[in-house]
Amino acid sequence: MSDIKCKLLIIGAGPGGYVCAIRAGQLGIDTVVIDEAKPGGTCLNVGCIPSKALIHAADEFHKISHASQGPLGISVESPSIDLARTIAWKDDIVTRLNTGVAALMKKAKARFVSGRARFLDGKTVQVTDGDSSFKVHAEHVVVATGSAPVELPFLPFGGPILSSTEALALAEVPKTLAVVGGGYIGLELGTVFAKLGSKVTIVEAEDRILPLYDKALTRPVAQRLEELDVTVMTGTKAAGYEEGTLKTDKGDVAAQKVLVTVGRRPRTIGIGIDELALTLDGPFIRIDKTCQTSMRGIYAIGDVTGEPMLAHRAMAQGEMVAEHVAGHPVEWDKQAIPAVCFTDPEVVTCGALPGEIDGTKSSEFPFQANGRAMTTEREDGFIRVVWRESDHAVLGIQAVGAGISEMSAAFSLAIEMGACLEDIGATIHAHPTQSEGLQEACLRALGHALHI
Repeated sequence: MSDIKCKLLIIGAGPGGYVCAIRAGQLGIDTVVIDEAKPGGTCLNVGCIPSKALIHAADEFHKISHASQGPLGISVESPSIDLARTIAWKDDIVTRLNTGVAALMKKAKARFVSGRARFLDGKTVQVTDGDSSFKVHAEHVVVATGSAPVELPFLPFGGPILSSTEALALAEVPKTLAVVGGGYIGLELGTVFAKLGSKVTIVEAEDRILPLYDKALTRPVAQRLEELDVTVMTGTKAAGYEEGTLKTDKGDVAAQKVLVTVGRRPRTIGIGIDELALTLDGPFIRIDKTCQTSMRGIYAIGDVTGEPMLAHRAMAQGEMVAEHVAGHPVEWDKQAIPAVCFTDPEVVTCGALPGEIDGTKSSEFPFQANGRAMTTEREDGFIRVVWRESDHAVLGIQAVGAGISEMSAAFSLAIEMGACLEDIGATIHAHPTQSEGLQEACLRALGHALHI
């Protein structure tokens, strides 16, 4: 391929990169996107989407398998699962979305180029695709290379030691599975395999699972893991693996497979970031309020810029950068970015946490007092609002409960719109729904909850 010239070059076609490309194309910017993998990045190909597909499959299988034990009067005879068929269904979803992303970029007239990119200077990138090599010259460059799983030196990936990528491609359910790391990725996938029939052990170095969340939010998750017969070893450090056994500082754990989920690192090695001498913030690229790096004309978005490492944050950054390159007066001014753990039950956090801001209070409404939760046999969890005493402004909303992720947009919308307790309390919420818990939490803060 001959050399290419363009106004905007995006390195990485993940959620941030492809959204940036689509928006740039809509704005008439000559845009090129480079990625050595299929469009969609980690999230679409080996992360968010495939993991949610397996979570759904595991939930359905577990419900059917245990239906006879429940109060609904349903009897089921010995169900089984063909995991290879499930994986094929998951892969089909990924393929359809790959095709869709590629089509959207093409519709916006953004060119997708396959290959590995490396900076030669601030406006020139060398692209290698197999035996071919060419250069791309651009006025503006966006680094959207995402992140990769952290590998432990004493548990290198390969064979029975899995990253989340390999775990999402298993064709058989392992009899025993040890999960090193009790964060959201480990718990999501650990729960999947527990529901599919694995004997799962969670090994977490901190004193509790999901250590970045407060105990009230994680307590229902811990209770559910116990119900699923998942062994949770907190305050425990993994040390190595020997023939079907995970070694820890508190004893051996039987493990046909070991899933290592101890965090993610930014993908900056090998793309020439060091040669550009961009200012870093630890391992991440430092950016300003327009996502511009320390070198004029070079932007960075998504996981390479640090926490929160969320696909929807990357998407919003990508859209904003495209508009900034087009000359629009934009900057990052988001008040709330919802974060979701797709555990069982799900956990959502958005905005300020209790005690994080002076002059705030919090109020909860339990799903045990919610009619819809009762009718779905899932009364575990609650919705919590964090509000400022001086003017009742809602600054944070958190929740834990079955399917609560679908309310995350309502939480962020309320905070972004500057809603106060009275606004949400006076808004009619459909009955019977879990969403009534948000209204009731606000009414409880005002001193007149109706159903508790």
